[in-house]
Amino acid sequence: MTSPLFLGIDTGGTYTDAVLYSETEGVLASAKSLTTRHDLAIGVSGAVETVLSEITGAAKRIRLVSLSTTLATNALVEGQGGRAALVMIGFGPQDLARDGLAEALGSDPVIYLAGGHNVHGNETPLDLAPLEAQIEALGQEVSAVAIAGYFAVRNPAHEIAVRDLVRSRTSLPVTCSHDLSSRLGGPRRALTTLLNARLISMVARLIDATGGYLSSRGIDAPLMVVRGDGALISAAEALMRPIETILSGPAASLVGARHLTGLENAVVSDIGGTTTDVAVLDGGHPRLDGEGATVGRYRTMVEAVAMHTFGLGGDSEVRLEEGGFDAGLTLGPRRLMPLSLAAHLWPQPVVSGLERQAQASHPGRYDGRFALRTGLPETLAAGLTAHEASLYQRITLEPKPLDAVLTSTSQRATLDRLVARGLVLIAGFTPSDAMHVLGRQDQWNAAAARLGAEIFTRRKAGSGRAVAQSPAELAELVSARLTRQSAEAIVSALVAEDDIGGIDVARSAFIERALSRTPGLVRFSLKPDRPLVALGASAPVHYPAIADMLDIESFVPVHAGVANAVGAVVGQVRETVTVFVSEPEEGRYAVNGAGEHQIFRDRAEAFARARDLAATEARQAATRSGADHPVIELSEHIDMPVIEGLEKFIEARFIAIASGRPRIATR
Repeated sequence: MTSPLFLGIDTGGTYTDAVLYSETEGVLASAKSLTTRHDLAIGVSGAVETVLSEITGAAKRIRLVSLSTTLATNALVEGQGGRAALVMIGFGPQDLARDGLAEALGSDPVIYLAGGHNVHGNETPLDLAPLEAQIEALGQEVSAVAIAGYFAVRNPAHEIAVRDLVRSRTSLPVTCSHDLSSRLGGPRRALTTLLNARLISMVARLIDATGGYLSSRGIDAPLMVVRGDGALISAAEALMRPIETILSGPAASLVGARHLTGLENAVVSDIGGTTTDVAVLDGGHPRLDGEGATVGRYRTMVEAVAMHTFGLGGDSEVRLEEGGFDAGLTLGPRRLMPLSLAAHLWPQPVVSGLERQAQASHPGRYDGRFALRTGLPETLAAGLTAHEASLYQRITLEPKPLDAVLTSTSQRATLDRLVARGLVLIAGFTPSDAMHVLGRQDQWNAAAARLGAEIFTRRKAGSGRAVAQSPAELAELVSARLTRQSAEAIVSALVAEDDIGGIDVARSAFIERALSRTPGLVRFSLKPDRPLVALGASAPVHYPAIADMLDIESFVPVHAGVANAVGAVVGQVRETVTVFVSEPEEGRYAVNGAGEHQIFRDRAEAFARARDLAATEARQAATRSGADHPVIELSEHIDMPVIEGLEKFIEARFIAIASGRPRIATR
């Protein structure tokens, strides 16, 4: 009898990876395909078809499909996502100033409603009139709605009422804050809910594309998605809580690193096209971020691995530092499409455009740059201004030179807004192009990379000197810069994990002298306390130099380029539910959590109900998320200090964790 197979898929910003895995034989096949953002099914099918072709009859043996993705992480790092409306119940405009909520909201609409609850779940009357007055227009302006109520984690009744109204009057997807977190801290919970709403359409496209392809291929198996803490959830749950997939790819890479190397303690650094993700393995488990995952500029309430994400990867924008006397290069955080990749996909327009610019007598400010649509559905272009819509219409799915797209300087800001919305992508010179110039990578169009480097070398620093004398010299400068920024990223992550304050790694003279091995009467050095595991398709190219700069032992495991996909298929389902008991009045005990608000006269009875509710909800949540016979672990924390010889009850928390392996298809 043949053993069942598991299919792992990871959809990143540049590549989609696939692996076929057997619990008895390990990784049997792996493959990569370019991520196709306009139709994600193309990239998914390209990678999966390759691995299926290597094992006879593999499609019929697949019993589980597990998916990890960096799309949500990349979207937040790059400031992208659909337009969303935020409904705040019991909050005021002053609350937007907290936790970066105003910055995240940007120009998206916000509606304030009177209402909300107190810490014990007692309500202030809800007024739906402001929402009813605007609800018809919302369907035309936004792609989703986020709802955050004051103390909704203690009583979600008002969030549920608003959700029901929006669903009855529109077809928009709705996110409620109490479904995402049981923690207090209204503005940060509102931020998390807003970001979740922004990501719904993006994650839905990925799941629909993957599910549609699997169905067409006759693969009838449960589809799971990796969460940011490395646990698995069903695709149906991920559609409702896409924010939980931020750091999905990095979390899967940690699980994969542990599985591929067997190391209990390590620094894991995963370099992709858009980001470098750094985290720590302790005792075989990833460290979790107790305060909630931080991605880009935002601290969320999503429980996730303590991952430090930097806008640095093979597709990072290469920028010339402005205003300096000597030319200096900086990479990221914005992602560009590498010129070598653009020319690989569209040879004629890209190469001819670059040749025209390289032969011009004077360099242009937009030389070496192209614009193209990402191919997202037209519905995601809702809410564009007249200037944005006009410029968007001039941009096509085929790259156009930027100097042919922009007719005035003011349009550059308009273009940047389209890029931030995820509607337009800029192609330009990147570290991946530099590696093609140096011959260290060869999968795309090296001639376009050299032309892009030649054009870039014509740019000048404040001294009037060219940034480099040749394409090869520029490529070496870019490689050295990536090495240095990667080393700084790893040091920054470890300093943060050690909770050492007051060190700005990028500006510290001590760190500079240590990394550059600067001689002197006092010599500085630094050395991490554990080995480095380097992951990502380009890890073998970049990380030997990075490890040397850090004076650290490094491992680039077999299958390092598909570690995320490996991690996706070896994870477990895990769900946590917290229920609170408080005493709003003497002799009255409020049980809040898991969507319930109940009052008891007897403390022991309230405690018993809280334990039962937490365990029941955790078991049901794990079952919904695809666990097979989940196991329950229950813990409790009772805050009851002794004051003047008497016990004073403050609050009790009952935490249930349900975990288990995902259900697999039976035949």
